[in-house]
Amino acid sequence: MKALTFAILSEPEERLDLSPLTPSRLAGLSQVQIAKLRIGTSSHPVMVGDVFNVSGTDLHSIVFEGSTKRFDRVGAGLTAGSIRVDGDVGREAGRKMSGGSLTIQGSTDDHAGSGMIDGRIEIKGNTGSYLGGPLAGEVVGMSGGLLIVRGKASDYAGDRLRRGIIAIGKGCGGYAGYRMIAGTIAIAGRGGAVPGYLMKRGSILFDHHPPELSPTFVPCGEPDIAFSSLFDRFLMREKIMNGPLLGDRPGRYGGDNAVLGKGEILFRRKF
Repeated sequence: MKALTFAILSEPEERLDLSPLTPSRLAGLSQVQIAKLRIGTSSHPVMVGDVFNVSGTDLHSIVFEGSTKRFDRVGAGLTAGSIRVDGDVGREAGRKMSGGSLTIQGSTDDHAGSGMIDGRIEIKGNTGSYLGGPLAGEVVGMSGGLLIVRGKASDYAGDRLRRGIIAIGKGCGGYAGYRMIAGTIAIAGRGGAVPGYLMKRGSILFDHHPPELSPTFVPCGEPDIAFSSLFDRFLMREKIMNGPLLGDRPGRYGGDNAVLGKGEILFRRKF
């Protein structure tokens, strides 16, 4: 069976909410019924058929051919199956995912993976601020799953991360791991200022010495732990990194002692 495919007809005039276009929400609908689903976010009743040519029948595999930054909430609420987007998308991609896989060949705007519970998101380009983080008024961000950014993340990646793994391939902005509760953030490439600010628990991993730490982090020497080599093997096995991130004997800082202080920042040492 051919994947259910949404081929863009023209650039939409407004932002679109594509959260209805997931396998569980489309189950039992015909192509005609799918074409009549409303995805507009203004007072204009923009339907799927106004924006996309719909083809294919495999609801467990959805493809968006062509894309735009006006595509918000792609894959939001995904529970199973796969979604692939051949280009860039807007805000809240993969929000509240609890299973399945979302692959974005381009870049995303803010809050990708917000509130993610389980599953896998892979962003081949860059992403905006608050990667995996909560929306206003929410107390926790991502609480499970695997979130991979092959490019660069902007500020506040992993805000209020509770569980799960975030891996960033080409650096990030400031305040990575801001207010972390637990979980793991792995960062290759240049990092921004003050990582781990107000983190309570969890681990932030760098392939270099972290820049401009808060003074409420304290150096803890060179811990002889198995975690670094095990996690390096995981990253390479999942093809997230091409080589070891931390190496055998990483350096370590503990903090943030301004709050609970049970978090850690591990980094690859230069010998």
